[in-house]
Amino acid sequence: MPQAATRSDAGLATVLRISISRLARRLRVERLGLGGTETVLSDIQLAALAALERHQAMTPGELAEYEKVQPPSMTRVIAVLEERNLVQREPHPSDRRQVILTVTAEGRSLVNRVRRRREAWLAQRLQELTTEERAILRSAAPILEKLSQA
Repeated sequence: MPQAATRSDAGLATVLRISISRLARRLRVERLGLGGTETVLSDIQLAALAALERHQAMTPGELAEYEKVQPPSMTRVIAVLEERNLVQREPHPSDRRQVILTVTAEGRSLVNRVRRRREAWLAQRLQELTTEERAILRSAAPILEKLSQA
């Protein structure tokens, strides 16, 4: 990355956008190497499944808000996940108009397989970096997380 390109905020934004997009695309490719259900789920379907797995239970509205998609889009995502027996609906304990979504054992297993494969690939790439480069990434990780939640 040319030093001059990152001197301005606009230049930094461009370099980060390109690099993060390439890295995200490469991590998506790792999922495809698994075969099976992982390869037929879209990125948003897999992201929603992973969010449910992480949070244990959410309403469809909470999931849509968390994933920053419109509720009708999330309804379609949930329908696919439910059809594939990756999530299940349960009655909401205090609001009969709502349902709670939870991940099935099959869904949890799928999320864990994808995570393990992606993390193994990324860990291998990190080993190719110098100690100093890995230290910089450790410092940058919370900042990137903050940007991703904005």
